[in-house]
Amino acid sequence: MNAKIYPSSIQGEISVPSSKSHTIRALIIATLAGGRSYIRNPLLSDDCKAAMRIAGQFGSTVTAEDGVWIVDGPVDGLKTPDDIVNVDNSGTTLYFMTSVAALLRDYTVFTGDKSIRKRPVQPLLTALNQLGAQSSTTREGNACAPFFIKGPIRGGEVNVPCTTSQYISSLMIAAPMCDGNIRITTDHPAEIPYLDMTIKWLKEAGIQVTYDEKEHKFFEIKGNQKYKAFDKYMPSDWSSVAFPTVAALTPGSNLTIRNMDFKDSQGDAAVIDHLIRMGADIQKHEASGDLIIHGGKQLHGISMDLKNTPDALPILCVAGCMADGTTVLDNVAGARLKETDRVSVMTEALSLMGADISATENTITIHGGKKLRGCVQDSHGDHRIAMALTVAAMSAEGCTEITGAECASVTFPNFYPKIQSCGVKIELA
Repeated sequence: MNAKIYPSSIQGEISVPSSKSHTIRALIIATLAGGRSYIRNPLLSDDCKAAMRIAGQFGSTVTAEDGVWIVDGPVDGLKTPDDIVNVDNSGTTLYFMTSVAALLRDYTVFTGDKSIRKRPVQPLLTALNQLGAQSSTTREGNACAPFFIKGPIRGGEVNVPCTTSQYISSLMIAAPMCDGNIRITTDHPAEIPYLDMTIKWLKEAGIQVTYDEKEHKFFEIKGNQKYKAFDKYMPSDWSSVAFPTVAALTPGSNLTIRNMDFKDSQGDAAVIDHLIRMGADIQKHEASGDLIIHGGKQLHGISMDLKNTPDALPILCVAGCMADGTTVLDNVAGARLKETDRVSVMTEALSLMGADISATENTITIHGGKKLRGCVQDSHGDHRIAMALTVAAMSAEGCTEITGAECASVTFPNFYPKIQSCGVKIELA
């Protein structure tokens, strides 16, 4: 699908999808728990549908009803998938289920789409091998999928690079099912809110976790524990909130985003605070769960540390282009390891639109105040790139056409119809 976007404002009310991070954790923990769990308000996205299908490969039965997924975990324990596990575009599912597969005595083979086959998995495989797994990628010298793995892993200590928090979250999720205790250490923790989210899920499912609460440099989990089935409501996705929020900063815009949980642990809630520091007129109404944005107020550049919120990089690049002065995004290297190298892609895409933007390995610098111009852009199959460039197009001169825009459905189903219904001028073909 191609999307043509014209200069626009956005008006009205909107709700955003449920959290992908919560929904996928819920599916996997429900599978490990056995018994019957209820996942209410799940995210009905491509990534979560892939996770649902793969939970079934490991022995769960997932029944989708209106507003709820009912997960019956395997009563007799996890089963080794009969076929190759294809995660499609879901990196979270790939990483988390790799450690789950390492609990089993037979081989599991993982692969995914073109983007997944570029995402590094070797640091996680190395840690699992040190705990007793046998694994290898299928191509010599390749550090990515396809790969195979068998267990069972056992207790021990591993030091894991935290270039993505998903390596450590993956190990923590599997650790309670092992024989023996597992201690995970890391020297430079990143994406800390996502580590806290995993720990919160474990504790609420009855798992004992001891960890470095101040610096997040070690995590200790006893083996031979048992997950409890649960009944939980999935909160709205703060990562998705960022896109309509920045869209609503355009002149003439007024938008209310409904049903937000201001107390949830998602790290990308910090994006709203970054935008307020840039001068945005945003009001948080915690009692009602409303986020109210009034557009047209001139933003100013600031410095932001994205170590814990790399998913916010594409849309914050757009916000930087909308601001006067200089915006610096620091600690962005983690965003290079997502569906695309988002640092390079956003730098090139916004430069093509006339932005004054440059990057080093770990920073992006934007000198704002330049009017963007419409052009043809490629989504690169990355949902956050497609949505960020859509928002940039709303403030650009002329028409911007984004190819492959359907990838937005990975985390934000109906993104285009929703913002279209609020007045954004879009043609879909």
